[in-house]
Amino acid sequence: MTGPGLDEIEARIVECRLCPRLVAWREDAPLHPPARFAGQTYWARPVPGFGDPKARVLVVGLAPAAHGGNRTGRVFTGDRSGDFMFPALFETGFANQPTSTGLGDGLELRDLFVAAVNRCAPPDNKPTPQERDNCLPYLVAEMRELTNVRVIVCLGAFAWNGAQSALAVLGHEARPRPKFGHQAEASVDQYTLVGSYHPSQQNTFTGKLTHQMLLDVFVRARALAGLTALK
Repeated sequence: MTGPGLDEIEARIVECRLCPRLVAWREDAPLHPPARFAGQTYWARPVPGFGDPKARVLVVGLAPAAHGGNRTGRVFTGDRSGDFMFPALFETGFANQPTSTGLGDGLELRDLFVAAVNRCAPPDNKPTPQERDNCLPYLVAEMRELTNVRVIVCLGAFAWNGAQSALAVLGHEARPRPKFGHQAEASVDQYTLVGSYHPSQQNTFTGKLTHQMLLDVFVRARALAGLTALK
């Protein structure tokens, strides 16, 4: 992050220990790494959002992966979901490179900020309602600072619902709440929500989400945000 407000939020996030189950899970992960990560030093703390503080597009995910963001310190980095997403961000002009392996790898995002509803890796990728609610204020705080955001790309139903809850705290709420779907769009005051299936292996390996489908989501996000179309 850059900017005093976002830096302060990051400092609060990385020190958080509100959810005992998630603290135990994130700190246990480095003790049982997959063979390909054996010997690596894990971040093993909550993972803040990152990207362009002047972003017009916000991407919201579920949570960092136990051996992805929980290892690298950057959400969606170092796991299969990120391996699927970053090429799409690169091809649609939001990233300067198609890969991200960890902090300090040279990745820069343009017009885009990436965050998550939960900041610690949850067992089975399923935070409890209380764990979700404990973490939501961090997303609210980031969104309050990201004053240029006009489009929120929600990766999965959990992110779709979490983004709407965060917007409600900020005084923006649609009733009845719009339902999630891939490429679903919903206007909530000055914001437009765009739904996408999550780039998890469960979706990408089965073809439920293809590379072209994800490209289409980010091309649409550019248009909705009023960003220059790619040639």
